[in-house]
Amino acid sequence: MAPRSTSAFTTSTDYNGGGAATTISTIHPDVLQTHILPLLDGLTLTSLSSTSSYFHSISTSEPLWSDICISTWPSTNHPCIRNLIAAFPAGHRSFFSDSFSLLSPHLLDPIDHNHPSSPPPSEIISAIDIHYQDQLIFSKVQESHTTISGRFENRPFKVDLLDPKENILTPVRINSQTELGENLRLSWIIIDPKRKRAVNISSLRPVRVYRHWSTGDIRVKYETTMAGLSSESPLVECKVVVTCSQEEEGGKVHLRKVCMQVEDMDEKCMNWKDSLEIFASAMERGKRKKRGDDEKERYEEYLEEKRQRRERNMKREKRMKMACFVGLGMCISASWWLFA
Repeated sequence: MAPRSTSAFTTSTDYNGGGAATTISTIHPDVLQTHILPLLDGLTLTSLSSTSSYFHSISTSEPLWSDICISTWPSTNHPCIRNLIAAFPAGHRSFFSDSFSLLSPHLLDPIDHNHPSSPPPSEIISAIDIHYQDQLIFSKVQESHTTISGRFENRPFKVDLLDPKENILTPVRINSQTELGENLRLSWIIIDPKRKRAVNISSLRPVRVYRHWSTGDIRVKYETTMAGLSSESPLVECKVVVTCSQEEEGGKVHLRKVCMQVEDMDEKCMNWKDSLEIFASAMERGKRKKRGDDEKERYEEYLEEKRQRRERNMKREKRMKMACFVGLGMCISASWWLFA
C-alpha cells in the first residue's frame, strides 16, 4: 500500500486560456477515490470530509476507511475484528474515531457517584500492534471473557499476551535501550462488542524506558490516565509494559512479555470488576483529544499528583497519630488524678 500523506489536503486552482477556473471538485469522483484519497491519513481525510457535503460524500466510504484502519492497526484485518467493526454505527470510520484519539482525563464528563455505573462488559476484545519505526514486529487479537461472579470479580486485573516461556525473536537490532524507546510504538485497543465502542488505552510513545536491576531485561512502559470510580482515587493509570531482552552478539531484540494492568493512585492493582467499569465509562463518557507530543508531559503531571497525594496522606496520618498520643496522655493524666 502506498504511504499515506500526513500533510493538510489543499485545493488548487488553474486558469485556462479563457479565464475559467478549474477546481479539484471538477475532478471525477472515481479519480479522487482511487488515486488521491487513499494517499491521505485518517486525520487529513476527516478534515477533508468536513469542508463540504461533496467531499463528505466521497470520503466516507467503508472500503476507504477499512484500508486506513488496517494500515494504522494491522490487527484490525483479523476476521474477528472486521466483523466487530462492521457493526459499529459508521463502520471503520466510527472505529477510527474511537481508537485514534487520546483520552483526556481532565476533560472527562464527571461520574455521578450517586447513581449506579454502567454494568461492566461481559466480553472485551484486545487488538494490539507493536511497531519498530515503520516495521510491524508484533500483532495479536485476544479475547477476554469477563463474566463477573463471586471470587473472580476481586481478582487483580491483568492481561498477559505471551505465555511465560514464550519468546519472540524480532528483526530489530539496537545498540542501547534509548534507541529502543525512541523507535518502539505500541497500540492497545479495547473493544466492547456489545456497546460497539472502542478505546485505545496506550500512549503511542513510551513514557519510561529502564533496565531491570535483576534480570537485565529492558522494560518499555506505556500508559494512559483515566478517570477513577470514586473521589478517593479520582484518577487511575492503565499501563502496558513491554519486556525485551537483547542478544549479546548482534544485538537482536526478543519480546519476552507484554502485560497490561490498571492501578489506582496508591499504586494498588485494581480488580477485574472495577477495571472493566472504568473501561466502560471511558468508552461512553470519555472525551478524546488529538494525539500529540505531550504524552510524557501528562505522565509527569500524573506522577506529581501522586506525589502530592502521598504527602497529604502522610500529613493526615501524622495528625491522627498526634491526636492519639494527646488523647492517651489526657487519659493517663485523668486516671492519675482520679486515683491519686
